[in-house]
Amino acid sequence: MRIARYTTGQDPTYGIVQDDDDGARFLAEVRGDPLYQPITYTGVLVPFDDARLLAPVIPRSKVIGIGKNYADHVAEMGGGEAPAEPLVFLKPNTSVVGPGDPIVLPPQSDNVHYEGELAVVIGRICKDVPRERVAEVVFGYTCANDVTARDLQKSDGQWSRAKGFDTFCPLGPWIETELDPADLSLVTRLDGETVQDGRTSMLIHDVATLVSYVSAAFTLLPGDVILTGTPVGVGPVSAGQRVEVELEGIGVLSNPVVSRG
Repeated sequence: MRIARYTTGQDPTYGIVQDDDDGARFLAEVRGDPLYQPITYTGVLVPFDDARLLAPVIPRSKVIGIGKNYADHVAEMGGGEAPAEPLVFLKPNTSVVGPGDPIVLPPQSDNVHYEGELAVVIGRICKDVPRERVAEVVFGYTCANDVTARDLQKSDGQWSRAKGFDTFCPLGPWIETELDPADLSLVTRLDGETVQDGRTSMLIHDVATLVSYVSAAFTLLPGDVILTGTPVGVGPVSAGQRVEVELEGIGVLSNPVVSRG
């Protein structure tokens, strides 16, 4: 099931992305927030082109990032050995934007990079989740771009500012609730040219390991998001460019890049 958050000019609404027999896409509106109540259709059908997609979830609590989780990315960053345990950092929920929203380049940085990733959306309050029960707490999956000011990441010596600017966490286009994340194609394109081409089977620490590990440190709340890491091929973006992150079984997250005026 593909759950989208969208607007037609009014307050944000949730809907299920569906296709009719002729292949036309529409949104079947549902009541309330599917993270907190069962799916109940209102009977309203919205043509897809009449809606603007929003970030499918705004984390109430936190976005948790995982660094250096693809061996080839560790190598390209000159990071030495891959971490024996997941490398955890936080992004503020104010960094989240949705499909089509601009990534705004801050004046503090001259070297902002894209990082295409698989994102895990948590569906229930949980703590100390064993690996074998992780599926019970995952609501679904979406595409993410862990935008990073690479120069500030290096100069600050920690990652909060470099990864936490407003607009530095695009999510979307929707949440896919029925997906096996074990071996998905992950492709990032810059102005239509493929710059990252990996598979989630290449993750050093898989989704079950990450959710279990993170939940041992933090209580996870519905809507919390875990970014699972990026494959080789990260690079800089400039104003006027567009970044697309495509994940097999989910869809394409596309965002333009602009300078802060």
